[in-house]
Amino acid sequence: MAIRVVLERVGVTVVTAPFFVECFMRTIFCTVTTAPELSFAARFVELAEEGKDRPALTMADHTMSFADLDGRATDLAHHFLSLDVGVGDFVTVAEPNSFAFVVACMACWKIGATPQPVSSRLPRRELEAIVDLADSKVVVGMDVAGRQSLPLGFVAPPVGDGPALPDVVSAAWKAPTSGGSTGRPKLIVSGDPSTYGADSRGRAAMIGATGDNVVVIPGPLYHNGPFIWMFASLLAGSHVVLLPRFDAETTLAAIADHGAEGVYLVPTMMQRIWKLPEADRLSYDMSSLKVAFHLGEPCAKWLKQAWIDWIGPEKVWELYAGTEGQGLTVLNGVEWLEHPGSVGKPVGSEMKICDEDGVEVPTGEVGDVWMRLLGRETAPYMYVGAETVSVDGWETLGDIGWMDDAGYLFLADRRKDMILVGGANVYPAEVEAALNEHEGISSAAVVGLPDDEMGNRIHAIIEADADIDLGELAVFLGERLVRYKIPRTFETVAEPLRDDAGKIRRSALRAERL
Repeated sequence: MAIRVVLERVGVTVVTAPFFVECFMRTIFCTVTTAPELSFAARFVELAEEGKDRPALTMADHTMSFADLDGRATDLAHHFLSLDVGVGDFVTVAEPNSFAFVVACMACWKIGATPQPVSSRLPRRELEAIVDLADSKVVVGMDVAGRQSLPLGFVAPPVGDGPALPDVVSAAWKAPTSGGSTGRPKLIVSGDPSTYGADSRGRAAMIGATGDNVVVIPGPLYHNGPFIWMFASLLAGSHVVLLPRFDAETTLAAIADHGAEGVYLVPTMMQRIWKLPEADRLSYDMSSLKVAFHLGEPCAKWLKQAWIDWIGPEKVWELYAGTEGQGLTVLNGVEWLEHPGSVGKPVGSEMKICDEDGVEVPTGEVGDVWMRLLGRETAPYMYVGAETVSVDGWETLGDIGWMDDAGYLFLADRRKDMILVGGANVYPAEVEAALNEHEGISSAAVVGLPDDEMGNRIHAIIEADADIDLGELAVFLGERLVRYKIPRTFETVAEPLRDDAGKIRRSALRAERL
């Protein structure tokens, strides 16, 4: 009973999830009361000294120990110092998923700098805009004119018995970017320093990183979710298996081969795994898995149910939050079965649903989702390149949703993506979920295009074979959607519509077709 009380005090709803309780007990009660708060740098040194040869990070057939990682990060930290990088400076990390990416971030924390991750495939113009915004001292992985740059996969020369680095803390432990809604880049600078204490241990416990287990991460580290999962797991002392990029069978193989207990996913990954031939999917041993955490985009009901039926409801966890961290919800499959379609109850925060005038609406009505953190005196983030919009501490990510009588949140879509068809609201995410259920479709995006009669027509862009039977598809959708929500026009494409993190820019897709 004491466990339940403590968990509920920190905002966690206790359900049939013994592994979660075990993780929380082991991580919080066994370490927080005795372990001092450390800088990230000191924590990595501690891990390196505790188990020099213990595996920390694996990619394909190569593994680095905590001692290996810490040594390479120390070498790079000294190299950064030679380039005049100091406390508070931004370092843009444009490496793909790799040892080099992880080492560069660790090196930043060792000298009090802030890693600023970006995609290694960014167009030159967009990269330069972000680097200028951050005023980065160094760009790692790509050459940018007028900036100190290190080549892709750079390994710093060893310092040997050089001078010891001072123990410092970065005021902001990360500064990822965002620009999906406006097209203009902005930095989301964390309000949390690079310190390993109760909050970090709690974060690790929540995602299932116990310090003596394996966590698989198939997502791109430049995105906030995989970034947090990576370093929360490493700081806890867990062994991380990092994929260069997502592949459905490779992800299952990594879980099976390493006996992984945790995996980070987004619904796009879940769908691609589920749509593998059943014999292939079931050939991998998933018995070690205890936590499959998904986030980053809405998960269709049919897909969530499929995963719950496959690996068990107590193992399927979901988190809803923004990079800014103004609030979050969490739930597992046991709760979801009681509230199908929900993304959970607020944890350490409160949420409300308001109309377009900011007036709170009754339970069950759809409106804008507003949130604010509880028990925090400092801001969880700061924008560089944009202004924060806050009303008495309440902020919105632009999502539309509703809450049930028990306080569980349900999401409809982003307000900016909603399509008005003959006076009726159509949420693209709902139509995409129905399209994605079709076995011949790998991914789908739905946008509204101008229509003289209805104002807008629903246009579906599907990643599928060119010879897909559109007549059969229309019948399939008619069994799942009311008539006005069924796309009037279809377009097939061969290239992926979503990136490896499950992100899609509907506004850009629409603009290309106007």
